[in-house]
This record gives sequence, C-alpha cells and structure tokens, in this order.
Amino acid sequence: MSSRRTVDVPTLIERARAGEARAVARLITLVENDHPALREIAAALAPHTGRAQVIGLTGAPGVGKSTSTSMLVSALRADGLRVGVLAVDPSSPFTGGAILGDRVRMQQHATDPGVYIRSMSSRGHLGGLAAATPQAVRVLDAAGCDVILVETVGVGQAEVEVASLADTTLVLLAPGMGDAIQAVKAGILEVADIFVVNKADRDGADATVHDLRAMLALQTREPGQWRPPVVKTVAHAGTGVEELMAAVRRHQDWLSEHGELTRRRRARAAAEIEAIALATLRARIGDLRGGAVLEALADKVVAGEQDPYRAADELLAGLESAVTA
Repeated sequence: MSSRRTVDVPTLIERARAGEARAVARLITLVENDHPALREIAAALAPHTGRAQVIGLTGAPGVGKSTSTSMLVSALRADGLRVGVLAVDPSSPFTGGAILGDRVRMQQHATDPGVYIRSMSSRGHLGGLAAATPQAVRVLDAAGCDVILVETVGVGQAEVEVASLADTTLVLLAPGMGDAIQAVKAGILEVADIFVVNKADRDGADATVHDLRAMLALQTREPGQWRPPVVKTVAHAGTGVEELMAAVRRHQDWLSEHGELTRRRRARAAAEIEAIALATLRARIGDLRGGAVLEALADKVVAGEQDPYRAADELLAGLESAVTA
C-alpha cells in the first residue's frame, strides 16, 4: 500500500539526479509497481536520458555472469565512470520478489557511492529480463550513470530480449557446458556483439573458442559489418578484463561510425512504445464491460458462429466506440 501514496515527483527526480541512492531506489520501485505516478515520472525523466552506455550480459546459468559483471564494474570504476547495475533475478515462487544472488556476488561494490546495484524480479516475464527493465534503465540514465550493466536471469536459450535493450550485448559461455552448440540452436549467435568465454582456466576453453570462431566464419556478413570477437576471461581473477574492455570500446566506436547506435536506440524506443500501447490495449479490453464482450466473442468462435479475425475486428470496434463515447 505504501507504494500508492502520493509521490512528490519533481523532488524525487531532483534527488535522484543529485545521485541520492534512496531516491533512485524509490523511483525504480515505483516503476516496478506500475505506480499511478509512472507517466509523470517518465515525462520528468525524458529530458535527462540518452547519455548512458548500456551493456547487456546474457548466457546460460553457471557461466559466471554475476562475477563477470562485478569484474566489469571494477574496470569501469577504475576509469572514473559511474556505474549502474540491473541484475534480473528469478522470481521467488512464494513472494514474487527477486532471489538476490547477484547482490551477494557484488558485495565488494556495495559501499562505493559511484555504483548503484539493483536486483529486479523477472516476475514471470520471459526473455531473461523484467517487464520494468527498460524504464529502470531510464531511471539510472537520468541519475547520471555513465554505464549501465544489465544482467539477465540465466534461463539459457530464451535470453535474446536483452539485445533489444543494450547498445552492446555480451554473450557469456564456459568450457565443458556445450554452450557453443547451444548458441547456434538458440539463435544467440545472432544477438551477440561480443562472445566471452569465461572460466578460461578450465580444460576445453581453447576448443570452445575454436568452435565459436568456426561458427562465426560460416556467417555471411556485408563489408563493414561488425564481426563479433571472441574474448577469453577468468572473471573471478580479473583475467582478460583489459581485452574485454578493449572489445567493448571497439564496438562502441563502430556503432557511432556506422550510425548503428542511433538505429538501435530508435528500435529500442519503438519497442517500448509498442509494449506500453499493447499493455494499455489489454487493460481496456479487460475494462470493456468487465471482459464480457471478449467472453461473448470467444463463445461465438468456439461455437463456429464466427472466425477469430472477425471477432477481433468487432472487439477493436468496440474499443474505439468506448474511447469516443
């Protein structure tokens, strides 16, 4: 109930812009809970967004995403950059909240005022992210983070949604887990901007790198198109972080030089708009005579009295009438 109390949005935004962690946390909580002030918050954030670099980390469970995220945070802080981390965790089946495994692995950064770490519950949302992740990215962007790291749940083959949110997507793999073959089957090969073979001190690391490079060599690419590099790391020891950061910088330069950064961010904005519009449409369908209209149309389709396309047209016509009435 507390999240529904009146919110002083201008003051909250001002405090978040000043780097106050509690204000940032409050804003993200309001976003997650779909607070009535969400539209006012989004409008207030808009002029202050679009500056942060967004890096996504995805891969199967056990490849070391959280440890790699922590390694990247250390490297970025060494460069004097403010860092935000959105770690999307599985939902608790009892409370619906996030299982805070990522917070445990990033304790070394907990007292650093230049780092903000937030675990978000996926709340059953598929694709490796939470439904509120795009708006949470906007909050951290407006709060002055130079780089935002978005770490996905770790569900494996379905984790491609992060590519539509990030400027640069890192796909992590580990030797001995069959990930190189899984990447091809899952389509992750297409979403990766950089492949990271973590735990490279284990047997089979070189074979994993070889398999990935062989698969990449089979892809047809236009001249000037980005070719994902393969980088080896041992995240818990910080090994390979220089090579990984160099690859990230090269990708950022390529994005800017080829206009790809603008294209990706335009596509991200379009996806956000579409998601909000669809959510609003679903809510209106539910409100339309308490959902009775939809149920009546469903009965007609089941009885063979109407096809689903005509039923959908009638439903949309009913929504238009309700809006203009």
